Amino acid sequence: MRDVLDELARRVERGETVGVGTVVATFSSAPRAPGAAMLVGADDAVVGSVSGGCVEGAVYELAQDVVRTDQPVLQRYGVSDDDAFAVGLTCGGIIDIYVESINQNAFPELPEVLEAVRAEVPVAIATIVEHPEWVGRRLIVWPDRATGDIPSDRAKDAITDDARGLLATGRSGTLHYGPDGQRRGEGMTVFVNSFEPPPRLLVFGAIDFAAAMAKLGAFLGYRVTVCDARPVFATKSRFPEADEVVVDWPHRYLAGQADAGKVDERTVVAVLTHDPKFDVPLLEVALRLKLGYVGAMGSRRTHDDRMRRLREAGMTESELAKLASPIGLDLGARTPEETAVSIAAEIIALRWGGGGERLARTAGSIHK
Repeated sequence: MRDVLDELARRVERGETVGVGTVVATFSSAPRAPGAAMLVGADDAVVGSVSGGCVEGAVYELAQDVVRTDQPVLQRYGVSDDDAFAVGLTCGGIIDIYVESINQNAFPELPEVLEAVRAEVPVAIATIVEHPEWVGRRLIVWPDRATGDIPSDRAKDAITDDARGLLATGRSGTLHYGPDGQRRGEGMTVFVNSFEPPPRLLVFGAIDFAAAMAKLGAFLGYRVTVCDARPVFATKSRFPEADEVVVDWPHRYLAGQADAGKVDERTVVAVLTHDPKFDVPLLEVALRLKLGYVGAMGSRRTHDDRMRRLREAGMTESELAKLASPIGLDLGARTPEETAVSIAAEIIALRWGGGGERLARTAGSIHK
């Protein structure tokens, strides 16, 4: 929903009732992840996507019906349905889409949620999508509080605890309970849409490869920082796609970010300096932190020399095993832009468990 949140808030603020379809569960090769959303305005305008084009037409019509009736619907589309191919989901996947109507009365907390998202304050929207009586009721969950219209304290406590778990890991997904929030049983399904701050990409080394990496990182949704100790190179004009450009010694900057709690297990570090006076002290810090990815650029000879220096500095083999070096996948990349794609491909593969092989030469499920 993050992609349509601003437009949704604008329309609701001016008194409009909007139909919103949200992907709440996916199976097999579904094209969009849970949380993907599409809104249908009172003027029949469409914003967002729930399937990359496969079932948008069907969801569009369903959203119009939901606005007219004010009755939310949980609809499944996929190969298990007789009309799967009629709506266009030919990829073999299955998606569950929850369609609701939203206006000021139905979602009074929306302005506060939008404010939190803009301020990069973690917040989650937990919506009951299946229940004998409570479909459409929601809970807004922050790390330290929760508000909403869940009528049962037992259910509210269970949803709050589990939603915070999803929020802490930056994931959206469905939770299942008994009708009153029992940990075992069936009868209630809750979709948790997590709005965590975007993950960080820290690019060290203000070189042409860093410019390409910053551009691609921003495209992939990272909050990008470029850091270099040389002020003549670390300028905003050279890295317009970066959210910030920092002049500091790389190891000192990263240590300060870690001390301030501004890096986490989703943080990606790309060391592009290939200069031992910069990258060795930096990697001593980075490899001792819990980060999502640490990669370092350089030739095989540079890599061997770097590993020797790191061992001499006291790094253990388990710490060194975290290092992706030479950085990136073997794509035959030559240019800075191609190299950035190679690095991004490795980051994506490690994040989702991909092997980096050509899909044409593999079998089985595409999405792991």
